[in-house]
Amino acid sequence: MNAAPDGVSIYDRMWRDDADLCALLALGGARRELIAAFGAADYAQLAGLARQAAAARRRHAASVYLLPGIMGSQLGAARGAGAPADLLWLDPQDIIAGTLTRLRLPDAGALGPLGAIPFSYLALQLRLRAAGFAVAVHDYDWRQDLEVLAAEFAARIGADPAPEVCIVAHSMGGLIARRALQSGQLARVRRLVTLGTPHGGSFGAAQAIRGTYPVVRRLAALDRLHDAEFLAARVFSSFPSLHQMLPPPGPEQPLDLFDAGNWPQAGPRPEPRLLAAGRAFAARLPSAEPRCIAICGTQQRTVTGARLVDDDFHYQVSDAGDGTVPLASAQLAGSDNYYVRCEHSALPRSASVARALVELLRHGRTTRLAMRPGVRRARGVTVSDRQLRTTWSEKVDWAALAPELRRDYLNRLNQPPRQYAAVT
Repeated sequence: MNAAPDGVSIYDRMWRDDADLCALLALGGARRELIAAFGAADYAQLAGLARQAAAARRRHAASVYLLPGIMGSQLGAARGAGAPADLLWLDPQDIIAGTLTRLRLPDAGALGPLGAIPFSYLALQLRLRAAGFAVAVHDYDWRQDLEVLAAEFAARIGADPAPEVCIVAHSMGGLIARRALQSGQLARVRRLVTLGTPHGGSFGAAQAIRGTYPVVRRLAALDRLHDAEFLAARVFSSFPSLHQMLPPPGPEQPLDLFDAGNWPQAGPRPEPRLLAAGRAFAARLPSAEPRCIAICGTQQRTVTGARLVDDDFHYQVSDAGDGTVPLASAQLAGSDNYYVRCEHSALPRSASVARALVELLRHGRTTRLAMRPGVRRARGVTVSDRQLRTTWSEKVDWAALAPELRRDYLNRLNQPPRQYAAVT
């Protein structure tokens, strides 16, 4: 799967917009190509869901908007007429060639959203449509300021003529939706359901800025030209969104990550200007949102705290979270909170979560999810940035991987490192 001489990779050629992809799955078009993209098992599941969705009648007046999380929208640029889009995120051929540097802000060129990543969100979209909902996927440029993204989303909802609107938002998408709901023109929004949203921030944002987040390190292992520290310092630290997702200080986490003086001096560091914007965004979010229902993943090894020790971050890891968002952050005061034993990126893919979502959208309640987080059993550990820099430090030979191993690598970018495992 090497790039063609014209610079159009196989991943560019395989890209489809949502409508085209759903139609192909329902009708059996481009079958060989889509099996290569998804794998035989996932293709069979998605094709079945697409047929159900195509045959379903709309049974609910409300429009449902589905918001992906951070890194959950594909990013790229248009080419000339008749040519496929230049898919950058997530095209491994571009990553191998070192072109993730094109993501750096503000010099990001003409990059824009190209739909939600199908592996993560297509099944949920189809399941909701099969249940009789009209679903619109709101993709967005997840690098940008959440204030700007919330205003854009609010404008889109405001232009929707539907008598009622419901929102399903994964991860950072929930923060965009909550901020958008502060617009006085969105009284028609009946319900917001968040999946693993870091209402109280995520330490994964700090790790991405430091170059120790699993996604950053796995991407760097593909990049032939750059290491994780370079990508963190030159690319990821330029994203306002990451700075706005940092956990604010509180009784359980006293370290103020919005203060640049509380970060290690060595290694990649945040942008002070963006830290100030992050603090301001956190302060503007409402303390409660009665229209919100939070679904929280639990019992996954998760960073739940951080300390500055000897010019290095030391992270506290326990099973009180979904692997990315601590349980305390995923819960929202004044809202109904539900719990499921599920990893962060798997929440929108889960069939059981989707069945609960259908009930929540219809009735505002569900019996399919627990109303208590469950007992935490595994012991906590402490892991430093220095230890995490030893993970995925060798380059991956992409050409040597079988197609199924390539799919597995891309689909498991967020897999926690071995250092998170509980001490036995």
